[in-house]
Amino acid sequence: METQALTNSNSLYIHSSKSDEERLAEEREIDAWLPITSNRNAKWWYSAFHNVTAMVGAGILSLPYAMAQLGWGPGVAVLVISWIITLYTLWQMVEMHEIVPGKRFDRYHELGQHAFGKKLGLWIIVPQQLVVEVGTDIVYMVTGGESLQQFYKLVCRKDCKDIKKTYFIMIFASVHFVISHLPDLNSIAGVSLAAAVMSISYSTIAWGATLKKGEQPDVEYGYKSKSTAGTVFNFFTALGDVAFAYAGHNVVLEIQATIPSTPEKPSRKPMWKGVIVAYLIVALCYFPVAIIGYWRFGNQLDGSILDEEFLNEPTWLIAMANIFVVVHVIGSYQIYAMPVFDMIETVLVRKFRFKPTKMLRFVTRNIYVAFTMFVAITFPFFIGLLGFFGGFAFAPTTYFLPCIMWLIICKPKKFSLSWIVNWICIILGVLLMVIAPIGGLRSIIIQAKDYKFYS
Repeated sequence: METQALTNSNSLYIHSSKSDEERLAEEREIDAWLPITSNRNAKWWYSAFHNVTAMVGAGILSLPYAMAQLGWGPGVAVLVISWIITLYTLWQMVEMHEIVPGKRFDRYHELGQHAFGKKLGLWIIVPQQLVVEVGTDIVYMVTGGESLQQFYKLVCRKDCKDIKKTYFIMIFASVHFVISHLPDLNSIAGVSLAAAVMSISYSTIAWGATLKKGEQPDVEYGYKSKSTAGTVFNFFTALGDVAFAYAGHNVVLEIQATIPSTPEKPSRKPMWKGVIVAYLIVALCYFPVAIIGYWRFGNQLDGSILDEEFLNEPTWLIAMANIFVVVHVIGSYQIYAMPVFDMIETVLVRKFRFKPTKMLRFVTRNIYVAFTMFVAITFPFFIGLLGFFGGFAFAPTTYFLPCIMWLIICKPKKFSLSWIVNWICIILGVLLMVIAPIGGLRSIIIQAKDYKFYS
């Protein structure tokens, strides 16, 4: 089964002048080096905490703000519908990982190539997947730097030197210049587990501390913007924030690729078990933070919930929550970076015939970390980036591309329940993709007016 998968999935890069045995030996050697396929010994709980780390990230901190832009009814509806749709499309991805007997689609673009054709599948999937993964890593660079800066301000409240956010982003990036050289997904399991625990911890602190404060008499739940246009654009941005929060599909096949599989025990069973656990944790994190945060602060929110009125006592608790955020986004950055490393190293080794060495990995990964750091310190428009990337990139890869591939590959009967459900998801996903970036782009433009570079 593994032999067939190695031969079939990477045929795009194989030189036809070589014999079958030579090509197979070369592919096995390369796959043993690449970060996605080098280790297939993961257990079902790896799936659980990898998915929690990938999903419960920076987006959760903006959910109360998104609720403030959506309002009670639409806000709760969007959160619940998104949870249901993304769980359904994630199930589809898990099922399609081994939809062809004897073959594994270890990467998102490989499944796309099977559905759309070798060339068209690459052009449809790879650009969107790169936008999602690189964009997420840039946002996490900003989030890590902001949380470190917030921790510094909380701990050192008097007679403290004002330090630019740029330096905190650089401090956060310095960690990744080290841990980015861990070879594969299984090797970062410890980092991912710590990140998953931290995500549960800081989200619990967020809603628990908010609940303790109780509702304030001056809270307003009406839309904050005074103009109709502003209200509409903010609504669009909030949809993008929610889409950003329900991420993880871009790395799900890569996570499943690390789980062993045989005809008797296919990888989809332990993978789905881990996904269910992860989604229950997502619900326990998302819904309390979003609903309690909005109930407490109303439309006073203007960004991350940990940046708001939490800045008063107890200082130590809020400082600790910000450190938890830092630890979490360290793990999340790596989960999203690993498929990018795999793409870069695959192209360099298979297409440009570089030797798979530690030096090649050292150079390429350091360049990637440096690039995301540079973009983060140049354009740290956090909320605007969430809305823009959430609609532009996450909506297709999370909400409706799995449905399109399911219709093409599985061919459900026309007007059957499966056919109807998939088309509903496609329509909703396309609408989200079109309208959410509009609000996000407006937020970026508004914030950019008063922004000074490298401040």
